[in-house]
Amino acid sequence: MELEAFKTDQIRNFSIIAHVDHGKSTLADRLLELAQTITKRKDNKQVLDKLRVERERGITVKAQSASMFYDYKGKKYLLNLIDTPGHMDFNFEVSRSLAACQGTLLLVDAAQGIQAQTVANFYLAFGQDIKILPVINKIDLPSAEPERVASQIEVAFEMPAEECLKISAKSNLNVDQILPTIIESVPPPSGDVEAPFKALLFDSWHDTYVGVVCLMAVIDGRVKKGDKIVSAHSERKYEVMETGIMYPEQTPTASLQAGQVGYFVLNMKALSESHVGDTFFDHKHIGTPMPGFIPAKPMVWAGIFPIDTADFEKLDHSIAKLTLSDSSVLIQKETSTALGQGWRLGFLGTLHMDVFRQRLEQEYDANIIITAPTVPYRVEYRDGTEKLIRNPTEFPDMDEISQKVRSVQEPMVRSTIIFPKEYLGDIMVLCGSRRGVQLEHTYLDESRVLLKYRLPLAEVVTDFHQELKGRSSGFASFDYEEDGYDDADLVKMNIVLNSKPVDALSIILHRSQAELVGRDWVKRLKGLLSRQLFEIVIQASVGNKIIAREGLSAMRKNVTAKCYGGDVSRKMKLLNKQKEGKKRMKAIGGVEVSQEAFYDFMSKKK
Repeated sequence: MELEAFKTDQIRNFSIIAHVDHGKSTLADRLLELAQTITKRKDNKQVLDKLRVERERGITVKAQSASMFYDYKGKKYLLNLIDTPGHMDFNFEVSRSLAACQGTLLLVDAAQGIQAQTVANFYLAFGQDIKILPVINKIDLPSAEPERVASQIEVAFEMPAEECLKISAKSNLNVDQILPTIIESVPPPSGDVEAPFKALLFDSWHDTYVGVVCLMAVIDGRVKKGDKIVSAHSERKYEVMETGIMYPEQTPTASLQAGQVGYFVLNMKALSESHVGDTFFDHKHIGTPMPGFIPAKPMVWAGIFPIDTADFEKLDHSIAKLTLSDSSVLIQKETSTALGQGWRLGFLGTLHMDVFRQRLEQEYDANIIITAPTVPYRVEYRDGTEKLIRNPTEFPDMDEISQKVRSVQEPMVRSTIIFPKEYLGDIMVLCGSRRGVQLEHTYLDESRVLLKYRLPLAEVVTDFHQELKGRSSGFASFDYEEDGYDDADLVKMNIVLNSKPVDALSIILHRSQAELVGRDWVKRLKGLLSRQLFEIVIQASVGNKIIAREGLSAMRKNVTAKCYGGDVSRKMKLLNKQKEGKKRMKAIGGVEVSQEAFYDFMSKKK
């Protein structure tokens, strides 16, 4: 493909942002059909959602780019569309995508109206100072109220109601108005084709045949196959092996120039060489790097271990490949006495963690155990030092807390919840039971309420979202952002088998919840452990205090079977001899918790 004819004033780069399930991927399909990038067929559903996990769950997990050619008023335009995820756990994907755009479509469901993630995504785009075009989707639904939603947009975002485009992506109603509006309203990129080459890397992935593929927005200049470019981050020099655009699959081009978004094959040898937010320059003209991106801050940490320890090397390589396309995951290696060698991974939320696990299993055939998610706690010592606790095994014991620790703090979040007013009482009770503090209570209109609560992150990452959906019949939407640390009465609960703690089953929680969780865990563990020839005592402890206990009785042979008749003392002698043997066996025998038992316990707990 030859793209040199497209000057910057003939290029528009835009994205689609919205709350989850408001129709972003469907609209992307219609726009690609309208520009004849894909042929119009009935089975065009989630064309840009290329991952199996996305199709199975019906959500967008990875931002995807696609280029389109569109004729408008006798002039041909190159339009680059980026379809973004809608769930709060994938905000980093949205902020990265917006960096490569000059405009965005803010999509709002005509029946559901403004939701929590709509607000969050609006402020992400507003903070990057790009043109925002409001679009109301699904206006053909029986429950659609486009006028009410337009007035909500005007009140919440100060965007005139008459500027809202009213469409239905599914039935293709008014979709043909969108691309002309983008060409008229979204400013073209401001790059200079004659300046030295400069580009921003905002995504990358691993290809089996060519290695690392980098997706970049070209800021200035032009580049073609054979040119030499240099990374500002690693200062390594690369030869451009191939350039191209996503049309919607990888389509090679002769060159790329200022304002265009495309992929680069640079013959990168190591997966670690690709750094999202990196700036690339012509090797003879190295300038000032772009600001890049603020690194994603993990909200949830979990341990990942191979079920078969022989798979460690294979899993290590699989995680490295997967984190190349998901740079928001942080990795640290760790060792557990119960589960062997593994990794502690930081995620943006529990859905992010679950999707990562599913992708590892589906794309790389991995068999893994994932431990209970924990949040990063902070310990302040009396000597002025601080320590961030990502793993329960690092948490100080009770003696250390009483003698050396000034305070133990947990991360807090500022949450936004939007829902119909009839569920107000139930949702306030839920937030109160999760140690929440109300900050704001406003009515968006006569039927919808916006609540802002300050909640401990540990309460949010467990089952808060599911319970919120349950109490609001699925109508509530939820979003949160970090809000510092607060002092809390936190303890570490250990699971002890025959007086030996199991480090993989340790958890940090609030003192008020320890007894309830402890009873539940020992009860379920009792059902998963295999009986031994000696008694197994399963206990949950906080410090030196046992808060819950269950016992698994020993398997035993009927030693009195050969006694028929005779004095009872004969039977008692045999039983006491067996009892002594069991006692001796318990003292020297260890309880092995099988990998399958761990896997079942973690799966049921999740």
